[in-house]
Amino acid sequence: MRYHNITKADMLNGDGLRVVLWLAGCAHHCRNCQNPITWDPQGGLPFDEAAREELFEELEKDYISGVTFSGGDPLYMDTREELLGLIREIKERYPGKTIWLYTGYLWEEIRRLDLIPYLDVLVDGRFVEELKDNNLPWRGSSNQRVIDVQTTLSLGKTVLYI
Repeated sequence: MRYHNITKADMLNGDGLRVVLWLAGCAHHCRNCQNPITWDPQGGLPFDEAAREELFEELEKDYISGVTFSGGDPLYMDTREELLGLIREIKERYPGKTIWLYTGYLWEEIRRLDLIPYLDVLVDGRFVEELKDNNLPWRGSSNQRVIDVQTTLSLGKTVLYI
């Protein structure tokens, strides 16, 4: 797994003050993507022990609400297995912190992945330039959904996060 950046004390990529891990690799290549540099799965840096420690050091802080995975696409095929291990570890070590994940895939395509039950919120769907709306919280275009994963799983129907 490779990454481009760890953003600390972020207020734009999820509810509350968060740490954001920007992963490398994306097959969607949305027109006018805000992060095209993250498309290359070989770009960025290896997510090594130092990066892991940096991420966990931020999550130790009481004022950090949780972690957000973005990119690129965290669900890029080559990233999924290692990401699952990281998400499990975060959920075990920090059960009070929320986990958000941004993906270009639709909920219906990925809802059965092993990592889904560990997520609190999933922002799904590709960025669509024609549907861009800067007034939407936590998403770039109106086709994207901010899904409350735990409520969706318990009710068996897609429930949006408010």
